[in-house]
Amino acid sequence: MPLEILRNDITKMKVDAIVNAANTALKMGGGVCGAIFQAAGSKELQKACDQIGGCKTGGAVITDGFNLKAKYIIHTAGPIWQGGGHQEEDFLKASYRNSLELAKEQQCESIAFPLISTGIYGYPREEALQIAISTISSFLLKNDMLVYLVVFDKESFVISDKLFSSVHQYIDEHYVEEVENLFSRNRSLQIVEPPLWESEVFKENILESQATLDDLLNQLDEPFSEHLLRLIDEKGMTDVETYKRANIDRRLFSKIRNGADYNPKKKTVLAFAVALSLNIDETNELLNTAGFTLSHSSKFDVIIEFFIKQGIYNIHEINEALFAFDQPLLGS
Repeated sequence: MPLEILRNDITKMKVDAIVNAANTALKMGGGVCGAIFQAAGSKELQKACDQIGGCKTGGAVITDGFNLKAKYIIHTAGPIWQGGGHQEEDFLKASYRNSLELAKEQQCESIAFPLISTGIYGYPREEALQIAISTISSFLLKNDMLVYLVVFDKESFVISDKLFSSVHQYIDEHYVEEVENLFSRNRSLQIVEPPLWESEVFKENILESQATLDDLLNQLDEPFSEHLLRLIDEKGMTDVETYKRANIDRRLFSKIRNGADYNPKKKTVLAFAVALSLNIDETNELLNTAGFTLSHSSKFDVIIEFFIKQGIYNIHEINEALFAFDQPLLGS
């Protein structure tokens, strides 16, 4: 998927470029910066940074990745939090935007970001996350690149208390764990009957079933890809607008458009439902064309249902909540 949030060590990401939350002097620091220097080779990386000389707040510069799996390291100096009245938001947006533009200039196809300025620089994590998501998603509306937002641990990732509480309450009210099969738990209660295929009713009905099979096949509903493309036209949206809003890779959408028999994953179907702002009935209708349905025995499904019923169709906001509850993300 074009934008993915994941829990990992950014120094181990196999991408074209990773982003270092640097200081303006481009010196080895602590936190993410220190980890990147150590993994890349501190002497070689410091020498390359010294040759550049520095990086202004909100700016971005680039070096080789040295011992990292990434080809490049893009260094950006995020703002120090001073209460929010010193252009911190503008500088943080610039850090993401300039890093992405520099990666684009280097023809990078993939890039991994930490949450810039949220360490010793003290930027509030919730606000920093929203700035990161909005800036990256705006870039991806006009550009093709795989962007990873990497957090080292769960504590590094924070969504709003209000949203978390609302989703949590909805899960508590609607999530139902699957009930174990009583037959398997209480074998002493089972009633022994002849196999189905030996029953007279089965024998009588099988011929009738065979006679009507051709009729049933001729009445199959339109396949997923055909149904999706019709919805896109009905909503007056373009293909590009649709797959961008769905957090779907362009190449995958091309497969869907050109393959009438394409079988999507459930999260892909739901990503398109969100992109097209479908209501619950329309969402289930689209899911049915791919052989799925929303279920209250799935926390993933319940969370998606919550956002659709609330009329919230920002896929990245939904993915933030899914990530917070350890669920798969929408898109592909």
